[in-house]
Formats: sequence, C-alpha cells, structure tokens
Amino acid sequence: MSTNAVAIIGFVSLFGLMLLRVPIGMAMGLVGVTGFGYLVGGVPALKMVGQTCMRTVTDYTFGVIPMFLLMGAFVANSGMSRELFRAANSFLGHLRGGLGIATIAACGGFAAISGSSVATAATFSTVAYPEMRRYNYPKSFATGVIAAGGTLGAMLPPSTVLAVYGIITEQDIGKLFIAGVLPGLLAATMYICTVSIIGFVRPDFLPRTPRHSYQERMESLRNVWATLLLFVFVIGGLYGGLFTPTEAGGMGAGGAFLIGVLRGRLDRQQIRRSLLQATRTAAAVFTVLIGALLFGYFLTVTQTPQKVTEFLTGLGIGRYGILALIMLMYLVLGCLMDSLAMVILTVPIIFPVIVHLGFNPIWFGIIIVMTVELGLIHPPVGMIVFVIKSVVDDVDFTTIFKGVVPFIITDLIRLVILIAFPIIALWLPSHM
Repeated sequence: MSTNAVAIIGFVSLFGLMLLRVPIGMAMGLVGVTGFGYLVGGVPALKMVGQTCMRTVTDYTFGVIPMFLLMGAFVANSGMSRELFRAANSFLGHLRGGLGIATIAACGGFAAISGSSVATAATFSTVAYPEMRRYNYPKSFATGVIAAGGTLGAMLPPSTVLAVYGIITEQDIGKLFIAGVLPGLLAATMYICTVSIIGFVRPDFLPRTPRHSYQERMESLRNVWATLLLFVFVIGGLYGGLFTPTEAGGMGAGGAFLIGVLRGRLDRQQIRRSLLQATRTAAAVFTVLIGALLFGYFLTVTQTPQKVTEFLTGLGIGRYGILALIMLMYLVLGCLMDSLAMVILTVPIIFPVIVHLGFNPIWFGIIIVMTVELGLIHPPVGMIVFVIKSVVDDVDFTTIFKGVVPFIITDLIRLVILIAFPIIALWLPSHM
C-alpha cells in the first residue's frame, strides 16, 4: 500500500475515533503508532512510544504548561475575577452598556493571568451574568459579551495555546507571549467599541446602572493591586529578559500562591483544589501533546506536510489565498474540537506551508490563535458557547449565538487588520 493511501486511511481513522468520542490525544496516539508501525515496523513504533512519553514529561521547556496552569488555578480560586469585575463596573457601569464594557475589561484582566479561554468564559458566566440580568440586560447580549470576552484568554499572555504552538514549531515562547499583548489589547478595545455602538444604535436595548462614588471607585481599585502586580511581574520579567518562559510560569505560580495566602484568599482546601485542578488539566494537555507527537512521526514518514505544501502552493491562488483557506479550515474545525486540540493536530501539517510562503512564524502564531478562538464562538457549534450554557441554565443556544454575532463580525474585521498590518503583532517582540 502506498504512503498516500496509508495517510488517508490514518486521517479517516482519526476522525472516526473522534466521532466515537475517543479522547483526541488517545486517538492521535493510536493512529500514529499503528501507521508508523505498519510503514516502519512494530519494534521501532513501540520504542518510539516510550521515548516520546519520557522525553515529553521530563523536558524542561514543557514545564511552562503546568506552571501557568497552576498560576491560573490559584488566581481563579482566590477570587481575583470578582474583584476585577467590581473594579471595572465601578468605573464603567454607569455608561450605556457599561456592564458589558466592564465584563470585557475584567475578562481581559483575568485572561492576562489565567491563560485559558474556557476558564475565563466559565468564571464570568458566574460573576458577570447574574449582575447583568439584575439590571435587565438582554440574555443574548449578556451571554454574547461573556463568550467574546472569553476568547481573550488564549490571546493575552500567558496563553497555553501560544505556549504549545511555540513548542511544536520551535519558536521563542517568550516572543509569542509578548506578540499577543497588542493584538489582545486591540481585541478588547474593539469589543468595547462594539458594545458602545450597540448602545448608541439601540439606546433602549442596554440600560445604565447607578454611578458609583469616587470613594467606591478608589475602594475597588485597592482590591485589584494583586492582579496588576502579578501581571507586571510575570510579563515584565519576560519582556525584560529576567525570566525564561518556564521560569516566568514558576514565578507566576509562586506569586499567585503567596498573594492568595497573604490576603487570606487561599485556605488549605482551596490550595488543594487548585493543585488538583492544575494537575488534571496538565495531564490532559500532556496526553494530547504526546498523542500529537506520535501522530507527527506518522506524518513525517508519510511526508504529508511536504505533500500538503506542494498541493496548496500549486493551486495558483497566491499566498494570501492559501492563508484564507487555512483560516477557513480552522473556523470549521472550531465546531468540532477545542483550540488546543486544533493547534496540536494541524500545526505540524500547516506550518511548513506557512514557512514556504514566507510568512513570519511569530505573526502566524497570533493569527492562528485568533482564528481558532473565533471558531470557538461561531455557530453552529461553538465550544465556548457550550461552556456558557453549562453554567447558565436559563438561556438556550440560539439566544447565545444571537448575542455573539456582532462580536464575530468584530473578530473578522480584526483579523483583516492584523493581516494587513503585521507590525501590530511584531513590534513588541522586535524590541526584546
């Protein structure tokens, strides 16, 4: 059997296993080992399994993943998300649609120290949604704002998705983190503008809340110093060259732990919950990562990346036409799997195409993360929408998707801006 036929059977088997609800890490590992064993031999395939597992869990570079996950767990369990929302609400809540703007601002702040879109969306479904409903904000708008704000988790550093992209493509993770800062701020700013436009066009749609006093605003600011300190400490250390990404993760986790304990926000039970939460998530991520590496060996043997490169470059649609096809693929895959699984599965195939076309790998990392996150909120099946629905009981999927539509349009405009002006993502990394 030819290598092309084996590769096709491998991909069909992979998606078949996924449809049967086999975890994607297990599915990629099974297909990768089986295909590699068929083409190369059973003994080399079994040796590859042991070597890959050991190398992955003991590699110093991969330590960035559990460290930032632990930092995010400490942050989530110490109540920083609620403090961020209260502070943003005290300054912005009196504006038309102010609670929506405050939600976006708080999501951005929380994303900057958690690194997870799912965690951001789930957290603010419990923090911001009840408050918006209390002031009669429409259900569609309230859930749509939370879904859009949740996507900031994968863009603003530290981002687990960007870290995994850097590991797979052997790019500087520190530069990827810093490259996400300006696009992330652009995303938050454009979301806020979207809320403001909705409030201007439909003034009766979004109510105002009472204006907070100067004393209340200052009081709320006193509660967010920990979040600001942690972000400046971690990202400042990365940008200034004081930490490697792995060291920054360790320092961030240690800083979040100390701040939570000293403020009395982390007791023994919450510390235990944070450790278990980070361990479970890290185990899941490493399972997917190991499966992807095994599947990558299978792709290498079948020369799939090279053949995909030849096929796409032979279409005659130009480099930006090929980029548009790749982005469309990610939008479709966003209906089927989470962002991390998408990146791990597809980047080994797509990245050689990007390098061949001459695109900057750091810039493409930002583009791919933004496209993947857009896939997680667009209909008919957005993974973040499912997360919000699992937390909020009194709303259906149609209502959430209706609220997300304006932000999807905003995301598409933002992608065009970043493609037209790559300097937005590359300016900060160029000064490291």
